[in-house]
Amino acid sequence: MSKKETHLTVKGMDCAGCARNVKQALEGMEGVSSADVYLSSEKARIVHGPERPTLDEFRKAVEAIGYRIPGEEDPGGEQAPSVQDYARKSFRLFGLVFGAILLIAVAGEWLGLFDALTARVPFWAGTAAVAAIGWPVFRQVAVAAARGMVTPHALMALGAVTALIAGQWVTAAIVVFFMRTGDFIEGYTTDKARDSVRSLTELAPQTATLVRGEREEEVPISEVNPGDHILVRPGGRIPVDGTVLEGHATVDQSPITGESMPVEVTEGTGVYASTIAQGGRLLLRADAVGRDTTFGKVIAMVEEAEAHKGEVQRFADRFSAWYLPVVAGIALLTYVLSGNVMSTVAVMVVACACAFALATPVALLATVGSNARRGVMIKGGKYIEALARADVLLIDKTGTLTFGRPEISEIVPLNGCTEGELLAAAASAEQFSEHPLGRAVTEAAKQRFLTLKKPDRFEELTGNGVKAEIEGQAVVVGNERLVDAGAVDAQARDRIAAMKKRGRTVITVQRNGKLIGLLAAGDREREEVGEALSRLGAQGLRRVELLTGDNTESARDLAEKLGIDYRAELLPEEKIEIVRRYQEEGHTVVMVGDGVNDAPALAQADVGIAMGTTGTDVAIETADITLMRDDWNLVPELLHSARRTMRVIKGNFAFTTLYNLAGISLAAFGFLPPVLAAAAQSVPDVGIMLNSSRLLRSGDE
Repeated sequence: MSKKETHLTVKGMDCAGCARNVKQALEGMEGVSSADVYLSSEKARIVHGPERPTLDEFRKAVEAIGYRIPGEEDPGGEQAPSVQDYARKSFRLFGLVFGAILLIAVAGEWLGLFDALTARVPFWAGTAAVAAIGWPVFRQVAVAAARGMVTPHALMALGAVTALIAGQWVTAAIVVFFMRTGDFIEGYTTDKARDSVRSLTELAPQTATLVRGEREEEVPISEVNPGDHILVRPGGRIPVDGTVLEGHATVDQSPITGESMPVEVTEGTGVYASTIAQGGRLLLRADAVGRDTTFGKVIAMVEEAEAHKGEVQRFADRFSAWYLPVVAGIALLTYVLSGNVMSTVAVMVVACACAFALATPVALLATVGSNARRGVMIKGGKYIEALARADVLLIDKTGTLTFGRPEISEIVPLNGCTEGELLAAAASAEQFSEHPLGRAVTEAAKQRFLTLKKPDRFEELTGNGVKAEIEGQAVVVGNERLVDAGAVDAQARDRIAAMKKRGRTVITVQRNGKLIGLLAAGDREREEVGEALSRLGAQGLRRVELLTGDNTESARDLAEKLGIDYRAELLPEEKIEIVRRYQEEGHTVVMVGDGVNDAPALAQADVGIAMGTTGTDVAIETADITLMRDDWNLVPELLHSARRTMRVIKGNFAFTTLYNLAGISLAAFGFLPPVLAAAAQSVPDVGIMLNSSRLLRSGDE
């Protein structure tokens, strides 16, 4: 039976525990095979059979545990706005109000200032007030408990109810107030982390100008199909991945690559959805739409990053699951040993599990989102964790350390020929060739503004080169096999040997049977690689090694320039075996490749990084991390970001653990009354928010 997917927006989730409860509710439905719930994007991806539950059934299952599914089904994955605007806009004002109420409530309760006032309020009225204020939380806890689930607020709700049973409705009211305050802070904290993800999704175009004959029509993006013609006006956002049919413009590709410099596009050039056309009008043919565009894949990757949990995240989930029962046991033991109901209430109130649930995902959301804005797509938290402990870096050569296309690096005229004459003759003969070396020769001539002559006759010499007749002269360009041994003198042989030693490809040029010169072609190295590798070494990578299928001379030349080890003439399976051997020795291996021919090694490595692969489906699907532009400086920045994230997560856990241990201990021994315990339980959330928000900023600590 074929499986299908449904994408839904889920509102009201503030922490990992909320997402876990929604996941359990959806997976408990008949016909649902699995469900992934993403806190960052407030979405759920549900896998089911053809006979799936209806949207109303999904909505009822989610609303039954206190969350909601707004609007209609989201079949194409367009991102519904998921922002708690009130929380973001009024947080400062709330802080002032909250501080005033905190001071009055805590001081007044502790000093007995409210005794005369509260004595005049009937107990039933106080209880009704507690129920009204805390109803959303009480209902969520009760419904979840009925389904065999425990929510993070279960203990605080139980503490408030226990205070009511003990006749302390004022204490219960203050506990509920701080419980709702905690919800507010958790929502704000999570929303701040979501901002970096949301800033990407808001770039997705919602409409397109469809051209049908002479008619132009503005339509929703969901109505555009591959093959349609799309008009993009100056300053407009390109709505699809497509090919330029008419027009010329500069395009800002920063939403995809993070690169601020625009690129020139003209007829035949490919363009990407969510990029911006500047200074020109374009007519496009749509090649991919919606979730199938490069930008759509990027958004899906960022949204679903939570599905790939590292060991730290899994530990946090397991810890949260056991934490509440353990605290409940401590509260019970406190009551048995002391008989003090208020101390028991304080233990339950101070030990909110939300901070533990927030410690990891908030930091990871911030890191994934901030890197995505720079053109670095990370598939999940486990790759951040693995990258942070990486000690071996393996690098492909062609298309990774180099640009993956040959360029003429040396021109050697012979037998009285000049450099310009030699290159013009070779390029004139090669101008109709489709071979990469032929295009390299032609491009070199264009860069020197040489005038090319049109051949009277042209012939491809398969596997060897080309032959052309130009103004009555026979010009032959190609490899050494095309030259008679007697035509190569000692000087030419020495130059050929030197070129080969440097790993260059030798191109011979003959005119009327006479060797008039040599051209050396090589793959140009990326200028920033040396500095980037130095930065990686300074960050503690123990070993950096070049793995390439290229010849030994070429690999040696590049490796010596960069000061790294190398292995050459490798088959794909040999690269995989090298990765495995390092892993068996206990190393954490990062593999950087171009995402196409390195796919097996990228998949085998602990972290596979695809380099400069805008629009390459293989790279996005295979690599764990995709760099959307050709910039090696992103690699050391990424390693720094990963290690910084793990420090923040460990700091979150350490602070939350020590804080809760201190709070529970003080509460159990009667030094922390329920009112102070209620106020104190929100502090870890604020601490995590402040600590994790550092990851939204770039730069060193």
